[in-house]
Amino acid sequence: MRIALVILHADVARGGAERYTFDLGQALWARGHEVDVLSTTRAGIIHKIGHLLETERFIFPARGLSKLSQYLHFLDDVDRHLDATPYDVVHAMLPIRRCDVYHPHAGVAAQAVRSGHLKHASPLKRSVAALVNRANLKRNRFAAVERELLEGDCPPVVLCLSDYVKETVRRQYPRFPEDRLATLFNAVRLDQFDPANAATSEQGADVRRLIAPPSGGVVGLMVAQDFGRKGLREAIEALAATGDPRIHLAVVGRPDATAYRELAKSLGVGDRVRFVGATSRVYDFYAAADFFVLPTRHDPCSLVVLEALAMGLPVISTKQNGACEIMTSGEHGFVLEGADDREGLIAAMRTMTHGPTRARMRANCLALRPRLAYESHLDTLTGIYRRVARSTPGRAPSS
Repeated sequence: MRIALVILHADVARGGAERYTFDLGQALWARGHEVDVLSTTRAGIIHKIGHLLETERFIFPARGLSKLSQYLHFLDDVDRHLDATPYDVVHAMLPIRRCDVYHPHAGVAAQAVRSGHLKHASPLKRSVAALVNRANLKRNRFAAVERELLEGDCPPVVLCLSDYVKETVRRQYPRFPEDRLATLFNAVRLDQFDPANAATSEQGADVRRLIAPPSGGVVGLMVAQDFGRKGLREAIEALAATGDPRIHLAVVGRPDATAYRELAKSLGVGDRVRFVGATSRVYDFYAAADFFVLPTRHDPCSLVVLEALAMGLPVISTKQNGACEIMTSGEHGFVLEGADDREGLIAAMRTMTHGPTRARMRANCLALRPRLAYESHLDTLTGIYRRVARSTPGRAPSS
């Protein structure tokens, strides 16, 4: 099949949907499909998958002074490209005007505008978030384009990363056809995230020396690109509240960490929170850590949580994370009621200092690996591709 993967930025360092799109394109190409990744970045690149992305063409230069205008120009460029280029399947990671498959990695845009992902926050926080979101022109246009796409006469198949996302689609679009909803749980490249890999274990030991916990110390890991939503403040505050000097926290992510660094210092744990910044070798940090923590307020299906589980790390996260649907609280880590469950987070972190408990949870996490396999994810996805290609008048899958 000839497949177009559409994403606003093709920057793998952003993680999340960007890294997923890169990996997906490579995997589809390896299965013999022809794949284009349509994107715009500051460099204005459309990546041609294959030969490890050695081939690039510049066709969507970023235009406009604001993020909103750049998004609108991107929509126009995608429309023109699709008019001129036949595809069997157009798979969009963000709202565009037409596609066969819509894959909202960050969650449904309409929900983001309505609540700012703060469903379980206080009424005051929800009110403030709603005002901020209504003032966010780009986010509002995302929601408007999404609504036109999903309420049109021929809506795309919506790939829901979890049942958590599927329920959000039903709530925001009550008339959306049930047969156009598909659950596609995130998956992990098990060959890349394998704790038995000797090289990864050695590199993990090097990273652990960088974090420098004392003998008998325990290292928690957070990997995030939105520190506020993912609960970094809550994690630092809980770390301090444990009163246990053995617990350390490594934070991987590109956002400015100045305010969180100052918070850690003010709470007396500045020497136990290490801010790493962005890295392309996140698996070295999984190998170095003892547990993973992500007290998020909203995550459709956090890929980093699944990667951590595949690496045998017990996970502390929340019911607002679709990835936790694969977990049993107390067996694979802890699933908190929400990001504001301060006492639950403190207790979970304290539990992670108990070696035998971590060992039991590690074994349970590693037992999940077959359910996280990327090949099964691809089989399901390509089956959906063939279904939508056959259902489009005048179009049949080319392979």
